[in-house]
Amino acid sequence: MRSYDAVDLRLLTALADDPRATIAALAERLRLSRNTVHARLARLEESGAFLDFDRRISPAALGYPLTAFLELTVRQRALPAIVERLAEIPEVVQAYGHSGAADLRVHVVCRDTDHLFRIDAAILAIDGVERTETSLSMGELIPYRLRPLIEQVRREL
Repeated sequence: MRSYDAVDLRLLTALADDPRATIAALAERLRLSRNTVHARLARLEESGAFLDFDRRISPAALGYPLTAFLELTVRQRALPAIVERLAEIPEVVQAYGHSGAADLRVHVVCRDTDHLFRIDAAILAIDGVERTETSLSMGELIPYRLRPLIEQVRREL
C-alpha cells in the first residue's frame, strides 16, 4: 500500500470536490504546475487510488430504482464458483465476503419487487448457495464519500 504525501492528499481532496476538473483547473487551484498535476495523477492511478467511473452512475437513471442487499449462506468450498456465477448477473453490482451468520453480502439493483424476486431465485439456483435473506434499501442516508477520510489523513500528516 502506497502512502500519500500532502500534495497527493490535496489533489485527492480537489478531485473529491470536482471529479471532472481538468488538469489545468487542478493546477491552478492547487498552485502546482500542470506537469506536476499530470505526473501525480498518473502515479495515483497507477497505485490504485481511483475506482471505476461506473460507481458514479445512478442505477435509477438506468431504470433500476430499487436497491436490495442479500445475505447469502453458502458452502465454503463452492465460494469461488458462486462468486463467478454472481458476477454473471448484471443486477449484482457488488458483493462482499464477510464474517457473521451469512457468508456473502450481495448488493443488487432491480426495477421492482417482482424483478427482485426473480434475481433472488436466480441466486438461489446457483450450486452451493444454501440460503438468502433479503433486505430492501429504504434510501441512501450517507452517500459514498471519502472526503472526510482524506481530510483526516491530511490532519495526521
